[in-house]
Amino acid sequence: AGPLHRMTGPVAVTGASGFVGRALIGQLLDAERPVRALVHRQGLGITHPLLETVTGGLSDKAALAKLMAGAQAVVHVAGQVRGRNLADFLGVNADGVTHVAEAAQASGVRRVILISSLAARAPHLSPYAASKRAGEERLAKVAIGAGFTSAILRPPAIYGPEDRELVPLFQTMARGIVPLPGVAGARASLLHVDDLARAIVKLLDSAAEATYELDDGHGAGYSWDEIATIVEEVAGRGRGWRVKLPGGLLRAVATGNLLASRLLGYSPMLTPGKVNELRHPDWVCDNTEISRDTGWLPLISLENGLSSILRGTPLKSDRGITNVT
Repeated sequence: AGPLHRMTGPVAVTGASGFVGRALIGQLLDAERPVRALVHRQGLGITHPLLETVTGGLSDKAALAKLMAGAQAVVHVAGQVRGRNLADFLGVNADGVTHVAEAAQASGVRRVILISSLAARAPHLSPYAASKRAGEERLAKVAIGAGFTSAILRPPAIYGPEDRELVPLFQTMARGIVPLPGVAGARASLLHVDDLARAIVKLLDSAAEATYELDDGHGAGYSWDEIATIVEEVAGRGRGWRVKLPGGLLRAVATGNLLASRLLGYSPMLTPGKVNELRHPDWVCDNTEISRDTGWLPLISLENGLSSILRGTPLKSDRGITNVT
């Protein structure tokens, strides 16, 4: 059929109203590509002649069939990030993948992209990590003998203007208070949401089938202190107060959170599993495979990404950031 972008059908997107989904939809629409978005509760707040929405959840077979009908590809972005136990996560992060992949197969969709998480690399750490790995395995299972090609992205920590998790941390650092929850020597990769969206589009237009990690091209990732130093430089302030958060304290707070969440019926963010993720020493990615297979390279350095968020400057791209050898 030639390159996917020559097909006439829309790109179907789940998790459309989330942080990553909105960035992806924006880039697809900017490229004048039709999008059909699955929205769960709230609307998207985006109107565009090439955008249509389908209301429903991941277990709604009729909604998924409507989402996929005539679509050229589906990007499964929807994910559950808060929960008390494995069951809280599996419904979206594993069962949801099965439902989407089966609907794609039934509708004749030719390409399936799953947005997983770098946490899937270490499924023993937390219920969330285990659920993301299970989702990858579910896609692999449905893909055997299916009529679609598929690829999986495992992004690291993602940040961007609508991010409600990392941006508040950056803002706290910019005010001079630097929490350090990680273990000594820990390193992690980061990625701006616009670069992730670009990578998804590149994968859509590729026949590549693999599980890819990706990051902002800063070799060997960052330490917490390095992130704080960049925040401070961008914010134009001196060195802030470094506050070490001992593992015992974090675990005590997380355990209290878990008990309170069971009593009060809410989904906590800081859980014992999340502490395991925060204190894992190696969340570093490498772009070699995705760059080789798709030509994608990250364009947004942490300095430029933070400048646009903390100072409101226009987002600048550094073409050809690469740690690919």
